Amino acid sequence: MHPGSTDRLAGVVVAIDGPAGSGKSTLARLLAARLLFRYLDSGALYRSLTLKALRTGADPGDGPGLARLLAGTRIELRDGEGGQAVLLDGEDVSAEIRGAAATAAVSRVAAHPEVRAGMAPRQRDYAGRGGGVVAEGRDIGTVIFPDAAVKFYLDASPGERARRRAAETGGRPEDERDAMAERDARDFGRRVAPLRAAADAEVVDTTGLTVEQVLEALLARVRGRLGGA
Repeated sequence: MHPGSTDRLAGVVVAIDGPAGSGKSTLARLLAARLLFRYLDSGALYRSLTLKALRTGADPGDGPGLARLLAGTRIELRDGEGGQAVLLDGEDVSAEIRGAAATAAVSRVAAHPEVRAGMAPRQRDYAGRGGGVVAEGRDIGTVIFPDAAVKFYLDASPGERARRRAAETGGRPEDERDAMAERDARDFGRRVAPLRAAADAEVVDTTGLTVEQVLEALLARVRGRLGGA
């Protein structure tokens, strides 16, 4: 159990969904730290499988093949003093899964129903290990944890999202905007678990807001719902 967690909060999930560049990853990490919850980065799981597919020459378009690859793959999220490490079959790939190659292919890999079906129990298992969890992704509040105690859907204008991503990658905002538009089309349009706000999620537009401003708003809502967690 994460230090500071209590039995009262065991199994409590705060779900954060949203598109790339909406701020969900940064805010989920910070929110988990402030609440003394564990952090579940579902994107790291899909990126890890994508990296393994690229390394082994597996076809990102072959859903059944990727599902078989996933079945034989060990992915761990390990918390430490320096943050959360992502281990792929025992190897720390925390940096490599954020590289250009994995980023370009991950939405294709994640779109397959067979892959999503294989990832779902892994995410639920992580949340069931004790204490509270802040989980972020694209189908967390709609599919993975439909009964989450608190749900948020973060969004921002396309220009804002592109500027944020460019700041992270060192790329040009116009290039990032084109890449995100392409990924959005796949995420919103996929047949299984498309990206959308859950009916009971609070939609938060982060355009023009600082990370601290959004974090304080999310904290206030979570603490209100969980009785001062």
